[in-house]
Amino acid sequence: MRATLMYGAGDVRVEEVAEPTIQAPTDAIVRVTVACVCGSDLHPYRSKKAGERGTPMGHEAVGVIEQVGADVHDVAVGDLVVVPFGYSDNTCAICRDGFQTACPHGGFIAGAQAELLRVPQADGTVVTVPADVDPALLPSLLTLSDVYLTGYHAAFMAKVAPGKVVTVIGDGAVGLSAVLAARQMGAERIILMGRHTVRTDLGRRWGATDVVAERGEEGVAKVLELTGGEGSHVVLEAVGHMPAYEQAYGVVRAGGVISRVGVPQYEQAPVGFGSLFGKNVTLNGGPAPVRAYIEDAIPLVLDGTIDPGAVFDAEVSLDDTAEGYRLMDSREALKVLVRP
Repeated sequence: MRATLMYGAGDVRVEEVAEPTIQAPTDAIVRVTVACVCGSDLHPYRSKKAGERGTPMGHEAVGVIEQVGADVHDVAVGDLVVVPFGYSDNTCAICRDGFQTACPHGGFIAGAQAELLRVPQADGTVVTVPADVDPALLPSLLTLSDVYLTGYHAAFMAKVAPGKVVTVIGDGAVGLSAVLAARQMGAERIILMGRHTVRTDLGRRWGATDVVAERGEEGVAKVLELTGGEGSHVVLEAVGHMPAYEQAYGVVRAGGVISRVGVPQYEQAPVGFGSLFGKNVTLNGGPAPVRAYIEDAIPLVLDGTIDPGAVFDAEVSLDDTAEGYRLMDSREALKVLVRP
């Protein structure tokens, strides 16, 4: 089969590789209908050391079950399924608490930018959708494997509610998804920090009331001006770099919440008096347990309540996946859909 492999920074290739096989009785093999390139894929695209062996890429997929292991009973061959980016048994105590991305029997999907994908813990991981679903809805369903529900997780963990002022840092697909989720939760005011007009226009369409293009200290000052010097009850950080975190604690209101879902590209960060402690700020967030939210989100996509697939503004064939990476890295595209 054809699959996408990354050999080093900027070196993405689509090659013929062996088809995946059932390795455990809880596995399923999925034929990928649609996949995509994620913003988090750009971190290794910009920094991965060159090697002789390529790394299978992609962790978001919608596809059809082609084969199941002997212990898979809840899904069957022929089912159309959404594949969350993290696999889990969905039965252990951690999963029951709603944190499937920390499942002790789980892990993270790799290799979805391919024709076929092996999914461990299939019964606890994949979620079926109607086989006769309108193909036009597949991009929105695909966002439930990661990007939209990652934005939703940021808002959920921050307890966004009516009357809250929310600042979203980052105008990538996750940041825009966080805007959409915050609006669904009834946020009174949503300030989107981003400087790419095409993206922030989508943010406005999805509920952003204000856009702040400035960054750093200027951006912090602008948000504080918009909020009468008080800052935001909630800050949703969807970037993962230190300057975004610094902006987050600069604009958060006393007693507020910073919720991070941008994969942190750092291990050490300020938490002392001048950042979090002095303002009684709560810091939370993490890898989104999309499996906890996906069953509630599917009907909202099917009935048109939300249209998160609008984040896809470019599409490539599997053979052209490297071009999809280039388009996102150069910011010529917000998010790229891949069709095997």
